[in-house]
Amino acid sequence: MVTETAGDRSPSPAVARALTVLETLVESDEELTLTALAKKANIPLATCASIVYTLEQRDYASRRVVGRSHFWRPTLRLYGLATQLIRKVDLSSVASREMRDLADRLGMPVHIGVLTGSSVVYVAKAAMPGFIQFDTYPGKVSHFNLTALGRAIAAYLPEDELKPLLTRLERGYGPKGKPVDEESFRAELAKVAKQGFAVEDQEEQADIACVAAPFFAAGGHVTGAVGVTSFARDLTRDLRKQAQSGLVELAGVISARLGATEL
Repeated sequence: MVTETAGDRSPSPAVARALTVLETLVESDEELTLTALAKKANIPLATCASIVYTLEQRDYASRRVVGRSHFWRPTLRLYGLATQLIRKVDLSSVASREMRDLADRLGMPVHIGVLTGSSVVYVAKAAMPGFIQFDTYPGKVSHFNLTALGRAIAAYLPEDELKPLLTRLERGYGPKGKPVDEESFRAELAKVAKQGFAVEDQEEQADIACVAAPFFAAGGHVTGAVGVTSFARDLTRDLRKQAQSGLVELAGVISARLGATEL
């Protein structure tokens, strides 16, 4: 019996062209006319037209008509597929050793959180050494805007995903919790995006501070965040800098293992 391997099979030119068109749409920083798309993808115009019309029918591409010109762009249907795939990945095993090492180095628990609706769900934890343990555990749910994990994720969401969340902002229960509106929260997210990490300081809960950094999947879509939790009094300036640096590095490791190529 002869077993056929993938290397023995002939690739499909039609599938290759369709994927090339889709990748070209996703990688482009602007909408593309059919002519421009065909040229960038190096595919005959008629073939390119058939492909994008099919992508439109399957909701992977959409077009904007201006006069006689049609401008094409990808939709978030691909992101939906990627999200389903990521949910099947056991995030607790993606960087478990690195999480453990960071928790030991900082003396703080390290968590991974993902966004579900307007909540952050903790899906993995590396506990810190010692007898004192924080009330954080896989399965814990917190409102997204009150946590460093949630802010780190929200700062990188596309506008159509972020906007619905901005109608569900909550005031924190901690001593530093205060009313929050869309304008001030957007300003906070802009700061997070600029520095690459988010900080929470006694807003959700008294005496508790957190730092978190986002990680990404293939295509550059934000997938979750990794963070640490500490007593606010213990998170000194130097220790916070160590946490920030360690988390950004760890988030990069997780992103690479999830297929992100550009960070």
